Amino acid sequence: MICLVLLDIEGTTLPISFVRDVMFPYAAKALPALIEDHTNPQVVAARADIAISNPGEDPLKVCQDWMAKDEKAAPLKTLQGITWRQGFEDGTLCADLYKDVPPALKAWSEGGLRLAVYSSGSIPSQKLLYGYTEQGDLTSLFDGFFDLSTGGKKDAASYTKIAEACGLKPEDILFLSDIGAELDAAMEAGLQVCQLVRPQDHTVPHTGVLHAADLNDVTQKFSLPA
Repeated sequence: MICLVLLDIEGTTLPISFVRDVMFPYAAKALPALIEDHTNPQVVAARADIAISNPGEDPLKVCQDWMAKDEKAAPLKTLQGITWRQGFEDGTLCADLYKDVPPALKAWSEGGLRLAVYSSGSIPSQKLLYGYTEQGDLTSLFDGFFDLSTGGKKDAASYTKIAEACGLKPEDILFLSDIGAELDAAMEAGLQVCQLVRPQDHTVPHTGVLHAADLNDVTQKFSLPA
């Protein structure tokens, strides 16, 4: 019996293009001014972390290199999160989730299912994405938010930790993602899994797992509340 649905974000509930073509360029444009802010403790701490990992290098260039390589570096995630918060709060940014997502999440929640997020984006960034959507603030639908501080998404131990944190057996959790290696790791930990194969994101179907075109399809395949 499924008690909780654990959701990836990019390619699962939000088009990859929104992150790639809207959020990342916004952060890249705002980063040069932000990284020179010596009054923000988070920025100061991020600069210090960059100095430790890349001694003697220009912190802005390090961040730009990380962005070009799509590195999941913690200091970069922190700095991007700060820029995104400003953008979402002033209305410049607004998450355009897949249209099937808000109704499905609401139906699942109202039907008694618990919901949680597991994404490589930081927890504050996850809350921004679900807090400022075209359909309003959806954060109240979620029981928990998990990021890379829990562990890598291709590591089975991460999913074991999430199950323990949620007080559930792994088999009581359904993990939804577009990435095959993440689904394999979750299956290794004992979770039920389903791959979202969305044409807009050109997702490559992964062998050995169930596939769904959208969350409505997930609802039907797993007999979830509709």
